[in-house]
Amino acid sequence: MERGVVIRNRQLLWAVSALALSVALPMAPVHAAPATASTKAVYKDATAPIEARVDDLLARMTLDEKIAQITTVWMDKVKIFDAQLQLDPAKLAAQYPNGLGHFTRPSDAKGAVSPRVAPGRNPRQTVALVNALQKWATTQTRLGIPILFHEEGLHGYAAVGATSFPQSIAMASSFDTAMLRDVNAVIAREIRVRGVSMVLSPVVDIARDPRWGRIEETYGEDPYLVGEMGVAAVEGLQGGGRSRDLRPGKVFATLKHLTGHGQPESGTNVGPAPVSERELRENFFPPFEQVVKRTGIEAVMASYNEIDGVPSHANRWLLEDVLREEWGFKGAVVSDYSAVDQLMSIHHIAANLEEAAIRALDAGVDADLPDGLSYATLGKLVREGKVSEAKVDLATRRMLELKFRAGLFENPYADAAASEKITNNAEARALALKSAQRSITLLKNDGMLPLKPEGAIAVIGPSAAVARLGGYYGQPPHTVSILEGIKAKVGIRANIVFAQGVKITENDDWWEDKVTQSDPAENRKLIAQAVEAAKNVDRIVLTLGDTEQSSREGWADNHLGDRPSLDIVGEQQALFDALKALGKPITVVLINGRPASTVTISEQANAILEGWYLGEQGGNAVADVLFGDVNPGGKLPVTVPRSVGQLPLFYNAKPSARRGYLFDTTDPLYPFGFGLSYTTFDLSAPRLAVATIGTGGKTTVSVDVRNSGAREGDEVVQLYIRDKVSSVTRPIKELKGFQRITLKPGETRTVSFTISPQSLWMWNDHMERVVEPGDFEIMTGNSSVALQSATLTVTP
Repeated sequence: MERGVVIRNRQLLWAVSALALSVALPMAPVHAAPATASTKAVYKDATAPIEARVDDLLARMTLDEKIAQITTVWMDKVKIFDAQLQLDPAKLAAQYPNGLGHFTRPSDAKGAVSPRVAPGRNPRQTVALVNALQKWATTQTRLGIPILFHEEGLHGYAAVGATSFPQSIAMASSFDTAMLRDVNAVIAREIRVRGVSMVLSPVVDIARDPRWGRIEETYGEDPYLVGEMGVAAVEGLQGGGRSRDLRPGKVFATLKHLTGHGQPESGTNVGPAPVSERELRENFFPPFEQVVKRTGIEAVMASYNEIDGVPSHANRWLLEDVLREEWGFKGAVVSDYSAVDQLMSIHHIAANLEEAAIRALDAGVDADLPDGLSYATLGKLVREGKVSEAKVDLATRRMLELKFRAGLFENPYADAAASEKITNNAEARALALKSAQRSITLLKNDGMLPLKPEGAIAVIGPSAAVARLGGYYGQPPHTVSILEGIKAKVGIRANIVFAQGVKITENDDWWEDKVTQSDPAENRKLIAQAVEAAKNVDRIVLTLGDTEQSSREGWADNHLGDRPSLDIVGEQQALFDALKALGKPITVVLINGRPASTVTISEQANAILEGWYLGEQGGNAVADVLFGDVNPGGKLPVTVPRSVGQLPLFYNAKPSARRGYLFDTTDPLYPFGFGLSYTTFDLSAPRLAVATIGTGGKTTVSVDVRNSGAREGDEVVQLYIRDKVSSVTRPIKELKGFQRITLKPGETRTVSFTISPQSLWMWNDHMERVVEPGDFEIMTGNSSVALQSATLTVTP
């Protein structure tokens, strides 16, 4: 969880760390005296190579100053503020005599507190804090080293006034990498203009267990889709190409969480990842590898979980051998929030914070977020000979490089007026609407949709009159609920009737620790009111799903977010049943953070839209789709199970999986890649340009797509490949390409994919990545189950 040092954990850690901190903070240098002021300051020369500038600066730094660069502040930021939460330079100098290297989330008020309790800083206030901190750092500290700031920006800058886009799982449903790149470009500029150079995004964990509350933060279950989306997100945040230097209006992305995080034991967050090296290399590693090798990614965040008994923050094989040596990563590895401390408090592979610091530093973790409790002990450890100062130097070097590459030594300041002008401007709001429209997936339609804007329409449900933004939400200046969107769409042409129907949870604040389900007796009253309201209408639009509390990141024992059931929470099923009994046509709009096993609803509803969380413009986007101004074209980035007993359930299973169940089926409720349209499409069988290639060869597969319906629409053409006979077991199919296209009625277009060795390679029984000769089934279609095939032969 990239913000969660919960109070309970901190109380445990403070007692252990108080003595260590009191010893560690007033450290004296243990090496030769720093270079004198007369020595030429190469690090201040913008024309010098970055490596030379870092060398020069490191040579001038004391051990205390180095450690300041690899620690940060979040919960303790209140100690440097006055009563009005404004920066107090005297307190700052007293608290951080050796400088302040890294600052967590300058946009929040005072650390890990809900913005509903302590509203965050608006653009002008954030810039004022950033500039005041930078002025102190660059003019009042010995070496004038600027501060690195980071923020959250998963689906929009999580700050006051910023634009809120659809949640990650929703944007993955678009199968539109260009759109995702554009969204992240807006996120980048809204963050950078406030003087912040780093964002903790994107998440490229594959999501393999829908009980896990963080599934909403991912791009789905498939390594190829997640990798392509991850590359697009990083390109949006940092710019295209592999340049490591930060460009104007861009921020350093942080690739997270390496790895195994998305299939925790029992579906509970931070649980062990019971996966083998083969599973890592075939499924969990590829999205990270693709981003590292194709972009200029400069930061990677390790994951909370353990793999084969070794927590990722202590896993040198993972962070050094694989990430740096195999993939060639050159940037900084940062910790997830308090994850270094958790080597002691949760994993118990360290007896205290000092041992936790030793393990993490040795594994290759360069910065201790968000408060630096463990790494603050490193000075004492170096003096005692338990840690080499060279290891501290290496971590410090990597964090300093980020500052040089961001240009902070030349210009660390932000412009408040520019921040106000660019944040949530008309262009950003238009993109928020477009991304929501393209994320909506039509799961069922018996002809009820598009709705006609006439007669009486009941809009009912717990998410009808509120815009749900999902986890890591921001605070946009204006949001549009589904009810508001529908009313704006139809105007006076239809009579809109509203009823809440049920409440899901008493509170919907994602930050709040305690989650209380709403009272069933009160919900029964609300259901009765909804039935009464809907008795005389022509059609019903019913919203069902989650609040930000019923599925979320569970970051502590007292802040849970995972669930053992996939059923919709509380009395929502009873609400649907009562409305169905009226005999009215019902369209269900799912607003949720994870797949729901809505078996009865799927059978009985007339139409179903999957929206996930759609951001600030979600209500307008849903109305556009409901009334046909937008033809839905989204596809599911996850498999939707019928029940929790089917788990794990993903499309790229092994051949021996899912033989069958007594009294039930192994088929999902909805398959990966599935989504309908208001028009129809005819896809031809795949055609191979060359049907026989060598192990190093390439070929092209082409598919003709015709819009055979009466209106323009989007189709996502998908390419899957299966190795028919192999030396180790291989999945029954694997996604290797996709293209979203728009066709007018009667229009035909040919979509082509290149099949390269990368499309065919596998890890053999010696854990070598090879292309094995043999026959491959090449499958194309518009979902993972609606496929036609051809055979490609690969010769030695």
